[in-house]
Amino acid sequence: MKNTYITSHFPLFSILLFSCSLAIYTEGLITGWLNEIGLYRGMMEFFSEAGIKGTLLFLFLLFYFMVFSALKLISDTLIQLSLLFFSNDQEGEDLYKIRKGSWIFLIASGLSLFFIAMPEVIIMLFISASVIYFTFFVYKISGSLSFSRMTGVIFFHLMFWSSFSLVVIYTCTVLYNSFIASLPI
Repeated sequence: MKNTYITSHFPLFSILLFSCSLAIYTEGLITGWLNEIGLYRGMMEFFSEAGIKGTLLFLFLLFYFMVFSALKLISDTLIQLSLLFFSNDQEGEDLYKIRKGSWIFLIASGLSLFFIAMPEVIIMLFISASVIYFTFFVYKISGSLSFSRMTGVIFFHLMFWSSFSLVVIYTCTVLYNSFIASLPI
């Protein structure tokens, strides 16, 4: 079967698999924490154990799905913006060339299911898949770009993701510090 859209559903499956891996881990972590502080037993009076775990799993699956979907949207927009700014491709051939890169995330997300108890490994799989995909992206479009345009594409992506990561880390740090400062000690 040779169809250009055969891999179009891979990003959705990848997002679902990564979300599922992290949601299962988080659900177990929160269930253990609720049990440790004594709330789980009280919740069991109103809901069944399967209902509590299922609800927590659904909520965390939804949360991680939204996070990964947002990252996918940002990434796709960034890729197309970089091609708009630096590529001379008028027909979208460069986008067609990189479409097969969705296999990278599908394989990494499938592997993440084997490491549900190790969130660090799941995050490393995601980061590794992102780096491999970026390398694949640069390799595939390198034939249609000059050296200076290729350098522009690489720096465009590196600057955006570095800035984005620093803003997220800074925001989380400020939020954490304000939370800790508000605790009565």
